[in-house]
Amino acid sequence: MLRELVGGLPRTFWALFTALLVNRAGAFAMILLPTYLTAGRGTSLAVAGLVTGGYGAGGAVGTLLGGVLADRWGRRKTYLTGTIAAAILMLALGFAKPLWLIAALAILIGLMHMLPSPAMVAAIVDVTPEHDRPRAFNLQFWAFNMGAAIAAALAGIVAEFSFFALFAIDAGMTALTAVLIWRLVPETLPKPSHGSAPERGSLGMVLVDRVFLAFVGLTFVLALLTAQSISTVQLAMSSDGLRPSLFGLVVSVSGALIVFGQLFVPKLIGARRHAGVLTLSLAIIGFGYSVLAFADVGWVYLAAAIVWTVGQMFAAPANASIIAELAPWHMRARYQGVFNLVFPAAFFVAPAIGGWSLQTLGPWHWIVCGALGVAAAVGHLLAEPARARRVSADRAVPSTVEPVAAARGLEELARP
Repeated sequence: MLRELVGGLPRTFWALFTALLVNRAGAFAMILLPTYLTAGRGTSLAVAGLVTGGYGAGGAVGTLLGGVLADRWGRRKTYLTGTIAAAILMLALGFAKPLWLIAALAILIGLMHMLPSPAMVAAIVDVTPEHDRPRAFNLQFWAFNMGAAIAAALAGIVAEFSFFALFAIDAGMTALTAVLIWRLVPETLPKPSHGSAPERGSLGMVLVDRVFLAFVGLTFVLALLTAQSISTVQLAMSSDGLRPSLFGLVVSVSGALIVFGQLFVPKLIGARRHAGVLTLSLAIIGFGYSVLAFADVGWVYLAAAIVWTVGQMFAAPANASIIAELAPWHMRARYQGVFNLVFPAAFFVAPAIGGWSLQTLGPWHWIVCGALGVAAAVGHLLAEPARARRVSADRAVPSTVEPVAAARGLEELARP
């Protein structure tokens, strides 16, 4: 059973997996950045919000820049640049005193934190055979959430001891991530076969790919619904007179479900079509949120959270596999960079309109969320034929097929 879940994946994938787990487990400084600013530096809530927003803005720039660099410069160089720079900047943030310097460093750290993200996903696609990619992406999603759960558990404890320790330990774990990449991960960027001209690409080409952008739009709905669990659900529970600790329990249960259940998702979805999995996923998520229209006690919120978390677990490997299929080999990281913008955008829009919508519509807000889930589920069914035609057409054109010689040599290097 365990071999079916994790067996047969390349050595380079496991190096990337380990680096991601280490990096996320130590990424707890930015979790408590607002608390550090208000309690440690005495800023107002508004200023703390602006500085934290700057971190997010830097991340949006970083994911686009990281995609371009990873395709042009290489996955390994981009990953190392982001992690080394982030470690140095994080330590500097721990020493920074002037507010303008803290704000500037937060923006730069956001940029450097997101710079390696497209490179990491592109590298996973580079080294993993197509039939193994759903399992690989499922494990990547697990590592991200496992690391985040560890960071969330440690952040408060470390902060009670020392705010500076937050930044110092975070910097150290980021530096350790860089060492792992330096020692264990080779350059995976495919090279054109001997004698052929290098493939050219640009960010603009990604932004006019209508099939891909339709997929990004549907994923934005998924991200928008996911963001409800952090922002609007908290407001709804508060208005129902429920204690903050109960909201913490809801978040913890969702995280625990991912940590203990995500590894079994590939077995459940098998070789089913990605569009079918995403349709089921969004329908489940929409149903989970629509239940909140009738919620006023803690156990209903808890049950609904379990439902929508199951939907999110199904969506993760299917989403990543579709990107791998749609992205030309020489623009993988650029496509991933554009796709990554969906999540910061959703986590900005959701709290911005969620409170207004909940106040104006009341319980109907959750019915609207359910309807959005169903609409996106239908959207994936309608978009599937165009995606299938696109993938078939790409595979029929020699210039869009990944160079065989590079892939074969890399496979020999990457296999355990």
